[in-house]
Amino acid sequence: MRSGAKTAVVGGVFLVVASGVGYGGYNLWSGITGGSQDVGTRAGERRTGPVTEEEVTATTRDFLAAWAAGEADRAGQLTNDPVAAGPAIAAYREGGGVSAMEVTAQAPVGATVSFTVKATVTYEGVSKPWTYASKLGVVRGESTGRPLVRWTPTVLHPKLVPGATLRTGTAKTPPVAALDHEGVALPPEKYPSLVPVLDALRQRYGGKAGGRAGVETWIENAEGVPGTTLLVLSKGKPGELRTTIDADVQAAAEKAVKGFPTAAVAAVEPSTGAIRAVANNPASGYNTAFLGEQAPGSTMKIVTAAMMMRYGVAGPDSPVQCPPTVQWDGRTFQNLDRFTTGGDLTNAFARSCNTAFIKAITPLKDKGVHNTALGDTAREWFGIGERWSVGVATTDGTVPESAGPETAASYIGQGKIQMNALNMASVSATVKNGGFLQPYLIPKDLDGREFAEAEPLPGAVADGLRKLMRAAATAPHGTAREAMSSVSSPKGAKTGSAEVDGQGDSNSWFTGYSGDLAAAAVVQAGGHGGDAAGPVVAAVLRAG
Repeated sequence: MRSGAKTAVVGGVFLVVASGVGYGGYNLWSGITGGSQDVGTRAGERRTGPVTEEEVTATTRDFLAAWAAGEADRAGQLTNDPVAAGPAIAAYREGGGVSAMEVTAQAPVGATVSFTVKATVTYEGVSKPWTYASKLGVVRGESTGRPLVRWTPTVLHPKLVPGATLRTGTAKTPPVAALDHEGVALPPEKYPSLVPVLDALRQRYGGKAGGRAGVETWIENAEGVPGTTLLVLSKGKPGELRTTIDADVQAAAEKAVKGFPTAAVAAVEPSTGAIRAVANNPASGYNTAFLGEQAPGSTMKIVTAAMMMRYGVAGPDSPVQCPPTVQWDGRTFQNLDRFTTGGDLTNAFARSCNTAFIKAITPLKDKGVHNTALGDTAREWFGIGERWSVGVATTDGTVPESAGPETAASYIGQGKIQMNALNMASVSATVKNGGFLQPYLIPKDLDGREFAEAEPLPGAVADGLRKLMRAAATAPHGTAREAMSSVSSPKGAKTGSAEVDGQGDSNSWFTGYSGDLAAAAVVQAGGHGGDAAGPVVAAVLRAG
């Protein structure tokens, strides 16, 4: 029996060590079972039922030993998808430049085993240690009944996805040192939410910033495009890239989102469209503030109110009805706790009356535009639905044509409407500025890209929307009043809560402006807009 991967068991954990590639693998399963695949069963009997702790431990040891010894085919055969696993494991060694491995596995928890990899990565005579944690699961093979590792690329590294692979070499783009709009450094250690943003900026603008590439280990997608850098073997020379971020506003945004398990916020300067902050919690990975696609709840009433003015349905001083419930094409919509109020549209907006923003719009049915009016208004006045060229990837909001009850739902930010924090920050910025200026993170003269455009808000509409948002932020009954109490005037805001199927509490939304800064936030399962997202936005606005 060849021994290229050595194992030891200490205190309930086991260690697998291989010093190089191409060693003969130590077949732990055979070492434990004497070569039989029928351990614990009568000869020829296919084992069924959940995998046992003994099977999980033995299979994990065998797989890790084969992987550590560089035996890709052997390791692949110990998974439930050897066709995908074998080549991926080989690419990990060959493309990643892994020259030695030490794996420490914990005792199984059910059918899952967590482990730590300590590897050495080598490229053209340069070596560096690399440590990270991952995990695997063991399942029973459908046809054989054998215990097998459930294959997923995340077994090799938690950031690997199907189609991606590990690469080590001279980086395809030089590193960048991002600066804020005044030249202040934005180190990712201090601003963790910027990590995915800076990765994207590096891939797009690294070659234009004047740096020199170093030797790195990274994850490359199926199209050969490099993504997250995992290890730097030798540093290149970073090029400086100035962004529109404001270091003080960014710091406030980072701190504000940490108060909630899942939250996102973005801030935009209304007079220019410059993005001053973007923050997410969790900070690494998916940039929800730019890429999220969620119903924005009653924050959408800003656009709905603009639509009402555009089509002559109602203005800020128009009397509107706000009953506890309202019907639209057979579906009943209601206010929070079925409250009712009287007065004008400003009062209904400030108190976030759902029924007023449905009942007052019924005349549009007679004009035959009720299913498209909101989307047309969003696109033509707020740039929602146009393609934005921010400098990194964004999802730019959708307000699709609707029908039946979904039309009424869209008026209050539900239905098929999809937004994110950047989109809603831009909506507030548009109101404050009196017209849409596409948000941007990198000036367009760096690469000559075209910005999205929209028609300016008519003066009466801009004034009307500012009156509505001021009432929500300052009136005694305004739903945004408490959150905005510490924010300087002139100011305006709108709260929102969006129901999500299968989620107990609504998502909390809030958008507003103060001076020359607008911001929006969403807190998953945060409840009322003023309770969770409101304080996040207020903290960002105070920093502006």
